[in-house]
Amino acid sequence: MKSKKTKNSLVKVIAGVIIIGIFSISYIAFELYKKVFKANIKFGEDIEERYVFINSTDNFSDVVTLLSNYNLLLDTNSFRWVAEKKNYINNIKGGKYFIHRDMNNNELINLLRSGRQSPVKVTFNNLRSLHEVSAKLSTFLESDSLEIINAFLDKDFLKENGFNKNNIISIFIPNTYEFYWNTSANKLRDRMLKEYKNFWNTSRVKRASDIKLSFQEISTLASIVEKEQNIRSDERPAIAGLYLNRVKKGMRLESDPTLIFALQDFNINRVLNKDKKVKSPYNTYLNKGIPPGPICIPSINSIDAVLNADKHDYIFMCAKEDFSGYHNFAKDYSQHLINARKYQKMLNKKRILR
Repeated sequence: MKSKKTKNSLVKVIAGVIIIGIFSISYIAFELYKKVFKANIKFGEDIEERYVFINSTDNFSDVVTLLSNYNLLLDTNSFRWVAEKKNYINNIKGGKYFIHRDMNNNELINLLRSGRQSPVKVTFNNLRSLHEVSAKLSTFLESDSLEIINAFLDKDFLKENGFNKNNIISIFIPNTYEFYWNTSANKLRDRMLKEYKNFWNTSRVKRASDIKLSFQEISTLASIVEKEQNIRSDERPAIAGLYLNRVKKGMRLESDPTLIFALQDFNINRVLNKDKKVKSPYNTYLNKGIPPGPICIPSINSIDAVLNADKHDYIFMCAKEDFSGYHNFAKDYSQHLINARKYQKMLNKKRILR
């Protein structure tokens, strides 16, 4: 029979082993807890949040490299460990993700694995061509400008929806839109088509029918109105009425902004007679009718100005000599010449030669 002393020693050993085991388990549990739930993001002192952009083609190694390049992780190894345990390494989703300084590995990986992106807001106006629009959009989206251009100029898409390479820019209705950063060029195009169709509602379709112009022709005319009057929007219906009068009479539009577009020199402040000889379908001094496409993305205000144009008999206009931004309108050429001479005199006086 064992002595009492031996028994006590055995109890102490067992107790010691248990205590050590508890401490070991606690330590391991604490270390695991830290790996999963301790904040693992580091920013500069003045930075509380930032975004990371993961490409659609990235793999896990690319994501780790990206986060390292951003210098975001306090402990890369713990991030890798949690990512493997949560199988994020096989569930990479591209996109724009919002990161804040208090995120732990669990929160960060749950966010990236879920694909729960932060949308980007895109606004476009006062742009002149599909190339300019595509260049701007590519700064907000993963797709590059060439992918966007090719999507919008796809022959089947143009044919199915009544567009061509000259008037496709009329598909863009100025507004602020939300997209996900990794929205493909084709999905971007389809979204713009949907917005375009929504814009041309029953009321606008009826007005277009009343003035006997296609949607694209209205957008083109609106773009001219926009460039003729980019200061005093209240005058746009009067200008639109003037150009509609010219269209009905079969007259040339003789619009200086179309000439500037034809010349592709947007620094011109004064159109000269020699400029009116440029060979271009956009030269409305040489060609009758509405040009083949918009000379810019017209605002909704300008489109509605064409759809609800003032009814009058004016067929000539010239910028007012007081440089107020408004125009002098005329029903006949003789009065127009008087107005034009006043304006030219002021241009000469202010030494605006080009």
